[in-house]
Amino acid sequence: MYPELRKELYKLRHRKLPWTIILLMLALMIIIGLGMGRTYSKLLVMTCYDSSVTIMLLLIIVGSTIFSMEFQNGTIISLMYRAKSRSAVFFAKYITLVIYNVILHVIAMILTVLLNIVPIINNPVSWTAIYKYHQPLVVNMFMNTGVDLVTSTFIISLICLFSCLINSNVVVIAINALLIFMGSGLSSNLLLAHVGPSKIIRWNPFNMLNLTNQYYNYATYHISSMLTNGQLLTGTICYTIIFTLLAYWIFQRKHF
Repeated sequence: MYPELRKELYKLRHRKLPWTIILLMLALMIIIGLGMGRTYSKLLVMTCYDSSVTIMLLLIIVGSTIFSMEFQNGTIISLMYRAKSRSAVFFAKYITLVIYNVILHVIAMILTVLLNIVPIINNPVSWTAIYKYHQPLVVNMFMNTGVDLVTSTFIISLICLFSCLINSNVVVIAINALLIFMGSGLSSNLLLAHVGPSKIIRWNPFNMLNLTNQYYNYATYHISSMLTNGQLLTGTICYTIIFTLLAYWIFQRKHF
């Protein structure tokens, strides 16, 4: 799989889109900082200026080009011909997205440090100030980033799944974007509609999108998710594995 992974990383590194849209992430972080104001300086630092949704959107855009675009353009055929196996192609693309995910989170943390130093947007706050969960702010930021890595990896599994099911790049982007913005709302509606036992319905995959938000705002999101942080984390990891394996199974049987 190593040769295939090198090829995917090479393609990612030499594409303009994955790195150009990082400027979009910076712009949105600044806009969010200006919108929330100086009152929420600690919360902005902990959440890396609420970069979670932005990173997920960037992953959807880049991820769809890695998978769906190749299906759509037919370039996957030549790639499969040169590869050792279908498994190598699939997991090379998957791991490339995971690496890009980590890079985006590292960049978000670096930008957060820089924005915290410059008092133009918000008042600089002490990294050792005790904040959520009785932890220093710097620990809060690293913990929240770690939690968001799990949530965004869950999104990657969905990107792979829908990309293997649908060849249209635009449709895959639209579906995953709708899930990000409407997923938690759909879960809340299911629980409020009492369509089944809440102890079972609360484990629906849409509810797992609440993981990052609930971590930094437990009191608000726990009411709608009806799960603890640990339960959401466990559910997100399990669904990530299930959707990844399902995407792999479909990819193995897909006709090119």
